[in-house]
Amino acid sequence: MKIINYRDFSPDQLKKYHDIDFPVLEKVKTIIKQVERKGDQALKELTLKYDSCHISSIKVDIKKELRKYGEPSHQLKKAFEQAIKNLRLVAWRQIKVLKKEANFKIQTQPGVIVEQKIIPIKRVGIYVPGGRYPLISSLYMAAIPALEAGVEEIIVCTPPDKKGKIRPEIIFLADLLGIKEIYRIGGAQAIAAMALGTESIKPVDKIVGPGNIYVNAAKKLLYGKVDIDFIAGPTELLIIADDSARADLIAADLLAQAEHDVLARPVLISLSQKLAHQVEKELKIQLKNLPKRQVASVALKNNCLIIICSDFDQACHLANDMAPEHLSLLVKNPAKFINQLKNYGCLFLGQNSAEVFGDYCAGSNHILPTNGASRYRGGLNCLDFLKFVGHLKIENNAVKNLGRTAALIARTEGLIAHARSAEMRFLKGKSPI
Repeated sequence: MKIINYRDFSPDQLKKYHDIDFPVLEKVKTIIKQVERKGDQALKELTLKYDSCHISSIKVDIKKELRKYGEPSHQLKKAFEQAIKNLRLVAWRQIKVLKKEANFKIQTQPGVIVEQKIIPIKRVGIYVPGGRYPLISSLYMAAIPALEAGVEEIIVCTPPDKKGKIRPEIIFLADLLGIKEIYRIGGAQAIAAMALGTESIKPVDKIVGPGNIYVNAAKKLLYGKVDIDFIAGPTELLIIADDSARADLIAADLLAQAEHDVLARPVLISLSQKLAHQVEKELKIQLKNLPKRQVASVALKNNCLIIICSDFDQACHLANDMAPEHLSLLVKNPAKFINQLKNYGCLFLGQNSAEVFGDYCAGSNHILPTNGASRYRGGLNCLDFLKFVGHLKIENNAVKNLGRTAALIARTEGLIAHARSAEMRFLKGKSPI
C-alpha cells in the first residue's frame, strides 16, 4: 500500500480501469461459436476443459438435490430469510413508486393521446459465480428485484465443482425464491448458453449477475443479442475518513474488499495524516491474522492507496472523479456532505454502516457498477427488469395539424415516403406530391 499527499497525487494512480484485452475477447468468441454450433455437447466439453468436471446432465433436479442435502442450518436459514425480507421490502417500494408514476396517459394536444406503460421482461438469466469464493448472495440480490418487477421466468447458471455438484445453499435459495431452473454451467459458456439457447437451456431476454473477466467478455460480446446489467470490473471501495473515525474499522473494511480479488481496489482518503498512518499499521496487523491472506496481500500491495487530503472539498473532488462502486463516509457528520458526492454505486453513511452489510443483508443491492460506470448508472434494481413502452392514439380532428408538422420535418430530412405517409391522412383522396 502507498500513502501519498493530495498535492503529489495524479489521477492516473487511481484510474487503473481494467479493460478486457484482445486475447480474452478472441478466446471468448471461440467459446461462443462452439456453444452456438454444438449446443449441449459444447457445454459438456467446455465444463470438462475449464472446470475439470464431467457432467451427464446440465439441468439440476432441484427437488432431488434438496432431498439429498436438506436445508441449511437453522441459523443460516434465518440469516437468508432476514436478508431476503430486507431486500424484498426495498424492491417492493421501488415498484410501488414506479407503478404510481410510470403508468400514465397524457394529451399532448387536442386529439393526440400518448400513453406509457411498464411491462416486465419475460425471461431473465442470473449468473452466480463459483471460483475461489462462490457468491451465493448474488442469487437473491439479482432474483428479488426481478421477482418484484414481475419477471415470469428466472433461470440460474452456476459452475459445478470437480464432482459436478452445485453448492446446496444455491439450490435451497433458488427453491425458496420459487426459481425452477438451475444449470450446472459456468464461465463464458454459461453466458453464451443463456443468450443463444441450447437443447437444454431456453434463451433469456436479459442476463444479470457478477462474474470473472471471461464472463464479462461474453456479456460484452453478446450484448444486443440479449440485454445485460453492465460490464463489471474488479470490486472497489473508497473510504473518506476524518479524525473521528476508528483506524481498526477502516482497516477491516479495506481488508474485506481486498480479499475478493488480487485486482480489488481498496482506497482511503484521509483528512488526517495521523489516521492514515494508524490505518497503515492496522492493515498490517489484521492481514497477519487473516487465515487466507494471499489474495488480500497482493491487492493491498498493488492497488491500495491512502491519500491525505486537507479538506472535504478535495476529498469530494477525488471521489467524484474516481466514481467508485462502494463509497463509505466515516466522518463526524456524513449527512452534511451527501449532496457534494455525485458518483457512486452505493453510499455508506457512518462507521456502523459497513459495506459488508450492503453485501449481504441490509436491503441495498450489492450488484453495483465498477470501473467508473457509476458516473451514469446505479446498482441493480427493479427498473432493470422493466420496459417502458409507449402507446399513441391520434383522433381525426388532430390529423391535419399533426400531419403537416410531420410531413414538413420528414421532407426537411429528405424522407419523402415518410412525408407522403403523413399527408395521405389529411389530403382526403388527393395524391401527395
